[in-house]
Amino acid sequence: MDAYWLLCLFVFVFAYLLNICYITVFYHRGLTHQALELPDGVRRFVVATGGWITGLDPKGWSCMHRLHHRYSDTPKDPHSPVHKGFFMIAYQQLLSYKAVLRGLIKRDPEYCNVVKDLDFEVSWMNRRGLWYLPYVLHGAIGLILTWQVGWLLGSAYFLGIMSHPVQGWMVNSMGHALGYRNFNTHDNSKNNTLVALLVAGEGYQNNHHRYPRAAKFSMRWWEVDWGYTMCLGLASLGVVKFDSSANLRDLDQPEPWDLVTNQVS
Repeated sequence: MDAYWLLCLFVFVFAYLLNICYITVFYHRGLTHQALELPDGVRRFVVATGGWITGLDPKGWSCMHRLHHRYSDTPKDPHSPVHKGFFMIAYQQLLSYKAVLRGLIKRDPEYCNVVKDLDFEVSWMNRRGLWYLPYVLHGAIGLILTWQVGWLLGSAYFLGIMSHPVQGWMVNSMGHALGYRNFNTHDNSKNNTLVALLVAGEGYQNNHHRYPRAAKFSMRWWEVDWGYTMCLGLASLGVVKFDSSANLRDLDQPEPWDLVTNQVS
């Protein structure tokens, strides 16, 4: 493998990991479930830059995911293969995300009450209908890399940094349709090893739906959650804080955000 191919591989992996870090560590385990504490400076930085990095608004993403947990695999779930269809989840995710953003911008209590503990607003880009700017930015960077170096490098960057639709489809479809179960939860959540390996442990949906407040999604000795490894690394640098020795029994209680809305599910 020559240097150019190695460079392309490095750029893809770096961009992919950056996207995953924002979504699984900061958005999912941090802002949404508060399994991690983000120091004020880190929290402000994530809120300011998250939309640009991922193309997804942090408050909108958190709101949709909390609704998913509250109504998991029921007709009100924003993205369930049980009700929306296995192959339609990618499209349904987009429709639900847009509906959530509209609801938050219009101050609809159905959505705002779910994230009233998050003390920041939907980004100015989404409030002004400029949601496409991050995609334009990353597309421009990809085109510049293509023009200056080669199409493979430009493609590697864009596909890595904008990989969230594929990640989301794998987690939300296969994670609720294909796999095994460690726990008898009220939904159809499954543990899918392949998805977990590709998407930082996110494929362990059954484990996660049983203990949503746990920062670690793997429960068996042979399950690998490398997203949790990222959490440990960031914690060692002071970027996030959490108790890695927390007992699952201590985490087996309603989530703080659900108590805020007075709707304990």
